[in-house]
Amino acid sequence: MALIKSDQPGPLAHATSFSPSIGGSESNVAIGLQRLGVDAHWCGRVGDDALGQLVVREIRAEGVNVHATVDAAAATGLMIKERRTSSLQNVIYYRSGSAGSRIQADDIQTDLIAGAALLHISGITPALSVQAAATVQYAIDTARVTGVPISLDLNYRRALWSMDDAAAAYRQLIPQVDIVFAGDDEAIIAVGDSDGPVDLAKKLAAMGPAQAIIKLGADGALAIIDGVEYNQPAIRVDALDTVGAGDAFVAGYLAEFVTGQIPEVRLTTAAKTGAFACLVPGDWESAPRRNELDLLGTKEPVTR
Repeated sequence: MALIKSDQPGPLAHATSFSPSIGGSESNVAIGLQRLGVDAHWCGRVGDDALGQLVVREIRAEGVNVHATVDAAAATGLMIKERRTSSLQNVIYYRSGSAGSRIQADDIQTDLIAGAALLHISGITPALSVQAAATVQYAIDTARVTGVPISLDLNYRRALWSMDDAAAAYRQLIPQVDIVFAGDDEAIIAVGDSDGPVDLAKKLAAMGPAQAIIKLGADGALAIIDGVEYNQPAIRVDALDTVGAGDAFVAGYLAEFVTGQIPEVRLTTAAKTGAFACLVPGDWESAPRRNELDLLGTKEPVTR
């Protein structure tokens, strides 16, 4: 999506200046992966308009390989962020009938998936339309036939669909993937009530994925990976904007997964990339490069 954000805290109706950018879970993850040295490809659909040009240009500028279909019959999706206070934000979506909601199987190259080390999807795309949901299923089917691992971030968005609709979709998608990421509230939508993060991760893993990771924000993460429990503390930072932190966490984890790192390394890197995302306003702008991963632990504020 294109993103318009107010520059100063306060009601959107009284804002006097705005900044354009882009946003979206999959694009955030792709940019995070590319900055960590992983060759990332992003597939999507944009409108034949200035906002579509903005989306394609910004993602491509980050080195991501962009495979964008331009739809002359629909506008590019839009997200508006209102900084209601210095610490609280409201996010407004204009995505119904957007170009992104019209994505179809022909927009995705079969060979692209077949040659990938991993296919990553989110639970946002199926919420956009029946057609978008069918396209996600097509991508999954292609990956499974060719033996490509699949990761899924549930990423519930209440503005897009109801909990009941999301739960039904999650229960169809989760058994088909190898890695599942979820916030604890999102995991509850998929599996029902629980006794805490460990129980949630176990229930998600019992649905099929070998790796189930519960993102707990400031409390870190809890994972069940190949039947083993892992606890990952968060890295403490003075957060300015937490939007996109979950996507950055996913990018850090997947970057280490596709390069064959052990679970402890995957989770440690994920915690670092998630922390970095909170340091700068914006969804993806603060995603670190690999040579920056240890900066949060340094005691020297100036590097010379």
